[in-house]
This record gives sequence, C-alpha cells and structure tokens, in this order.
Amino acid sequence: QVQLVESGGGLVQAGGSLRLSCAASGTTLSKHAMGWYRQAPGKQRELVAESGGSTRYADSVKGRFTISRDNAQNTLYLQMNSLKPEDTAVYFCNLPSWYGTKWPWGQGTQVTVSL
Repeated sequence: QVQLVESGGGLVQAGGSLRLSCAASGTTLSKHAMGWYRQAPGKQRELVAESGGSTRYADSVKGRFTISRDNAQNTLYLQMNSLKPEDTAVYFCNLPSWYGTKWPWGQGTQVTVSL
C-alpha cells in the first residue's frame, strides 16, 4: 500500500521560505506525475504545483514555489519562497487531479505565515 509522509512545514514570517518534503513508500515516484496540494481552513483542497511531463503551478504561487523530486530518495519537494499569509494551509502531496484516482492522503504538513 502506498504511504505518503509530508514534512517541513512550520511557522514563518511573510517573505520567508520553507522547503516541504513528501516521502513515498509502496510506489516509485519517478513512474508518476505528482502534485502538491493545500487546504486552508474552510476552503477546498487545491492543487498548487504539478510535476510530470511538464511542470505547472497555480497562478497564486507561480514564480514563488518550485516543485522538484529526488528519484533516488523517492521524495518530492516543494520550495516555497516569498511566502504570504494567504499561503497558510495544510500541504499534501498526491497524484494530480487528472489521474482520476488518488493514493491514501498523508497527514499533511502545516504551513503558517505570519505578518
């Protein structure tokens, strides 16, 4: 069974940076497109970055976030720079929406950006 474990979140001031990690077991990430999602309180989960045949970003994070992966470590990353309070959310990794299916969700990692 696939297991996804997100880490690297925390409390940071606006303008700061964080690097999130998503460690996968039970699958080989290099064989799949992958995405980073986030869910803010009271809002739906949204896809913010995708890595597959092409790399795509939500407009809200374009130019500030970078998705990457280390296939040897079977790990997906999200480098987040110039963070804003509106980036505050729990961040998750999983297959992109267009896959039509999802692996079991991990616990996510909380990112809180203060003024």
